Amino acid sequence: MPVPAAMRRYLRKALRATLGLAIGAMTAVAEFFYVLFGGIALAVPALRQPVFAGARALSEVERRRLEKYFGEENATNYTDRRAMAYLVPRCVIGLLCAAIFVLILLGAASGLIIAAQLVEGQSPGGGAPADWYDPLTTVLFGGLLVFLSVQGLIGAATLDARLAKRFFGPSKSEKLRRRLSELTTSRAEVVEAVNGERRRIERDLHDGVQQRLVALGMLLGRARRASDPEHAADLLRQAHEESQRALVDLREVSWRVYPIALDADGLHPALEALAERSGIPVHLRVDLPERPPPSIETVIYFVASEAVTNTIKHAAATRIDIEVERDGDKVRVRITDDGTGGARESGGGLSGLAMRVAAADGKFTVDSPLGGPTVVTAVLPCG
Repeated sequence: MPVPAAMRRYLRKALRATLGLAIGAMTAVAEFFYVLFGGIALAVPALRQPVFAGARALSEVERRRLEKYFGEENATNYTDRRAMAYLVPRCVIGLLCAAIFVLILLGAASGLIIAAQLVEGQSPGGGAPADWYDPLTTVLFGGLLVFLSVQGLIGAATLDARLAKRFFGPSKSEKLRRRLSELTTSRAEVVEAVNGERRRIERDLHDGVQQRLVALGMLLGRARRASDPEHAADLLRQAHEESQRALVDLREVSWRVYPIALDADGLHPALEALAERSGIPVHLRVDLPERPPPSIETVIYFVASEAVTNTIKHAAATRIDIEVERDGDKVRVRITDDGTGGARESGGGLSGLAMRVAAADGKFTVDSPLGGPTVVTAVLPCG
């Protein structure tokens, strides 16, 4: 009977991990003596640097072993002193693993001997005829030992991986420094995003709405001064069209302003209002069992609003889908359109959204091949 592919992959993975553990058990012997004599040598200041360098070489062997046989990728920017400190518990775990392998070999040899005795009609240990319950007891006891052996190997592999992460990974102070750097960068990005949005609103008001209102006033003035009724009617028609265009521009600008509905009613009603204002049919699906924090709601709303605005302006789409759903401790918003594609995350509006999302510790992606469709996704923490 053919073995299923999933089972074959699992067996290959188990064999590779067992081989990795066996190699780690052998290297632990060398590491034990290195830690023993290297620790003594550290008492001599002149020998410290070579000892630390040797510890790093042994640690690199372990790091590569874990990467090759267990798929555990760890950083390489650890110090030589940290490498020496790593080898101390590492050799203990390796020797524990070696002891488990020895017990497995002894158990396997004992099992073969007992099986041979049972086949010959002798009880386990020989010397007396086998009773009816001897095979059953042997099988149950052997199965228990196999189970304990497998659990022991899994436990040793887990300890090995966690130990490597503990020593090869960044220290608490390094994590704190990186986090502080991330927060500093995020704060600067938020300030830049807000300033950029303000400049865009001001530019749109000045170059768009204001210019159209000026043109509207001029048309109305010319209409008032016109003596020909037909010419006056034509000017009034142009003024009416200009007022409609001014309303469209003003509506687009207003979309970028924080909506009152978001505070008063929550995200769903605010997105419904956004969908109703859109000139393209918007299909909205919100699946949130509970309301996210206000800061997350704000980011989600502006991601949806900017994506819809960009679609209306540039994508030539006929349909927009907005989906907001809870995924564990995160909230995912996905905006999809059937337009022409070609949107870039580095573009003006989308880059500002990326900074907003990053400032909230979220992930922002844009998938927009030429010809479409365009999918804008933001995943935000909501713990």
